[in-house]
Amino acid sequence: MPNHYFEYGEREIEHLRKKDKKLGALIDRIGKIQREINPDLFSALVESIVAQQISAKAATTVCGKLHALCAADYANLHSKTIEEIQACGMSMRKAGYIKNIAEAAAHKSIDFAALAQKSDQEVIQTLTALKGIGVWTAEMMLIFSLMRPNVVSFGDLAIRRGMMMLYGHKDLPKERFDRYAKRYAPYGSVASLYLWEMSHT
Repeated sequence: MPNHYFEYGEREIEHLRKKDKKLGALIDRIGKIQREINPDLFSALVESIVAQQISAKAATTVCGKLHALCAADYANLHSKTIEEIQACGMSMRKAGYIKNIAEAAAHKSIDFAALAQKSDQEVIQTLTALKGIGVWTAEMMLIFSLMRPNVVSFGDLAIRRGMMMLYGHKDLPKERFDRYAKRYAPYGSVASLYLWEMSHT
C-alpha cells in the first residue's frame, strides 16, 4: 500500500507566516514535514486504540497480529471473539473497544465512509460515542485520517508544550491557547505539525 502524507503547501505556509512571525520562523527552520496519514478511518481508529499507552514498536507488532487474524481486512474483526482479539497482545479492555468499533462498522450503526462528509464537530460527536474513544483520539482522526485542515488539540500535551516553547510561556491557559489556535485558522492542522516538531526539539 502506498504511503499517504498530510498534504499542505505554499498557500498554508504563507498564511501562517503572515499571521504569526514566530511560527513562520519555525516553519522556515524545519522545512516541509512529511507526516503519514491513514485515509481509512476505520482501520486508523482500530490502530489508534492498539497504540494507546504502548511503544510504537509494540503497536506495530500487535497490529501485525491483528492483520493476520482478520486476513488483513479489519472489517472481518466483528466476527472474531474478544478473546481472539485480545490474544494478539493487548488488554481485554482494548480488545472490547476494538470489537465494539468493528460491530458498529459491520452493522452500519456508524457509517465510517459517510463521516468524511460531516463537520469536524459531528465527527467528534460520532466517534466519542464509541467506548474507548475520547476527544483527543477523535481529533487525531480528523488530522491523520480525514486530513481536516484546522485542528489544534488542547488535549494534546506535545502541542501545548510546543506552543509554550515557541512563545516562551510557563503555563498555557485555555483562553491563551484558543487565541493562538484562532490565529492559525483555517490551517491549524499545519500549525499543529510544526508545534509537535517543536516539542520534540
